[in-house]
Amino acid sequence: MLKAFHRRAPFLFFNGNTFADVSRQISALIFAEVPVMRRREIISAAAHYVAGVLDRDAMIAVIEGLWRSAQLSPGDRVRTLRGTLHGVIVRVLEDGRVAWKPDGGAVDLIALPETLTPEG
Repeated sequence: MLKAFHRRAPFLFFNGNTFADVSRQISALIFAEVPVMRRREIISAAAHYVAGVLDRDAMIAVIEGLWRSAQLSPGDRVRTLRGTLHGVIVRVLEDGRVAWKPDGGAVDLIALPETLTPEG
């Protein structure tokens, strides 16, 4: 809906920035409980979509990526959100956290699934 209002251009200056900021604020409220790095990704994608910088297919890819991260299972290849470490899920713990082993690492690391992104 915000994208449609942006396209109508109800005022002349900073139209895209105004509607992108509204989408940022709404997204921040909706996803307030999501970890900070993931929330930033969501907020940025929403703002870019409303401003017309991100097309529908790319927005869907962002959402599908978030969905995949919530469904991690042993053997899945993952990376950290910033992409600094890559590894594999070893097991899913009872409380929902995951144990994963970084490539070349000797110990398992424990993480929230929202802090990892599936590879591939």
